[in-house]
Amino acid sequence: MNQVKKVVIVGGGTAGWMSAALLKKVIGPVIDIELVESEQIGTVGVGEATIPPIQNVNAVLGINEAEFLKETQGTIKLAIKFENWRTQGESYYHTFGAAGKSFAFCHFHHFWRRANMLGEPYSFWEYDLNYLCAEAGKFAKINAKDPILDLDYAYHFDASLYGQYLRKLSEKMGVVRTEGLIDKVKQDETSGFITALKLKDGREITGDLFIDCSGFKGLLTQQTLGTGYDDWSHLLPCDRALAVPSERFENTLPYTRSIAHKAGWQWRIPLQHRNGNGLVYCSRYYSDDEAADLLLSNLESKATGDPSLIHFRTGRRRKQWNKNVVAVGLASGFLEPLESTSIHLIQTAIVRLIHLFPHHGIYQSNIKEYNKLSKLEFEQIRDFLVLHYHVNERQDSQFWKDMQQLEIPDSLQQKIQLFRESGALLRDQNDLFSESSWLQVMMGQGITPKDYHPIAEQPSEAALKDMLASIRKVKLDPIAKLPTHDAFLQQYCAKPNNSK
Repeated sequence: MNQVKKVVIVGGGTAGWMSAALLKKVIGPVIDIELVESEQIGTVGVGEATIPPIQNVNAVLGINEAEFLKETQGTIKLAIKFENWRTQGESYYHTFGAAGKSFAFCHFHHFWRRANMLGEPYSFWEYDLNYLCAEAGKFAKINAKDPILDLDYAYHFDASLYGQYLRKLSEKMGVVRTEGLIDKVKQDETSGFITALKLKDGREITGDLFIDCSGFKGLLTQQTLGTGYDDWSHLLPCDRALAVPSERFENTLPYTRSIAHKAGWQWRIPLQHRNGNGLVYCSRYYSDDEAADLLLSNLESKATGDPSLIHFRTGRRRKQWNKNVVAVGLASGFLEPLESTSIHLIQTAIVRLIHLFPHHGIYQSNIKEYNKLSKLEFEQIRDFLVLHYHVNERQDSQFWKDMQQLEIPDSLQQKIQLFRESGALLRDQNDLFSESSWLQVMMGQGITPKDYHPIAEQPSEAALKDMLASIRKVKLDPIAKLPTHDAFLQQYCAKPNNSK
């Protein structure tokens, strides 16, 4: 029960360097931080799309947004466009915004649903500013006092460049980087706590708390402590991914594309200097060669490298914090990047550790609370991903038919049934995904509520029509004045480094 004075991070990449940067910035001089990595070990580094909470990380770290976008070849992300997920030829958006406007006690979609049943010609998304901007290929920061014009966004960026950016920031703050390969992990004979890392050249790195960012292998959490793994491949059976870069498009889209194929899905992520592409698939339905042919034949720009193959198993470590080791990133578990949650899970793992950071010793109460919250977070994201697969109407392949027959968790079944019958949205406490997110995916996948809230009956038909027309006009008004996404990036990234 000694005071935690030194934290040792095993592995670099986004997980390692984000952990180092946040811990050093927030906890500061109270602890020393040393990160051990080897240039001989590569990083997966395909996570190039994010969700809006990453802005909180950058804000805490004092990162200038214009400089960050320039250094990481970043672009703006307003949404994910899901293509062929419900049926072939259909698409929908999961945006970071919310359609309509907020009403007390009754969500906007109830008013829209009533109007829809009365013949409303516009889709639900036509009232979403993020959708309208994404479709128009436009973006700018709208400094409006009315929250109806909030334009929430995240980023696409080159993950390897982001890791390098965070490394420079971390080292500037005093994080020590040690280059070396780990040969042996030493443990206390009584407690099993890790005491030191012995490198191949004989050096020893001692510490009080260790953060395992060693990727899928989990050098500390699994290979040393044997933490175990909860396998969720019965719910999310895709187990492989191929990633390949390609030449950039002339016009840079401000959203991610997720294109469903017969046994998986393809991502397309636009960056300033290239496109990121990949195919997530299930090896029971595609061979690796078939998957590679499918990916390369569906690129819309010339490949600039060969596809790299990644094996994974969806699930989570049974304990994200075990003894004096906290697993972060791929070492803690894996959920396919369908909703761009990989980097976010790194962020929340470190923020959770900061909240529960041990000072005068590592207590079981801290560990228990950390693991409870981590488990809940993983399960909530898992359910949201399963929703995309399970609620589909495709009949063109066995994969999609099999996904329709999944025995889904009761927690997800209740959400689906509640929304289908009444239009009500059940969002669990601390759920990463908002009511708007659940709403968009459910409706996009074809779940149409049979009913709507009685409050939506209060306006007359004429008043309801006028209300929706007024909201849509407010949402449409800024579009014509906004610059294209590329024009915004060109102007914004040219700003001096001290610009905000």
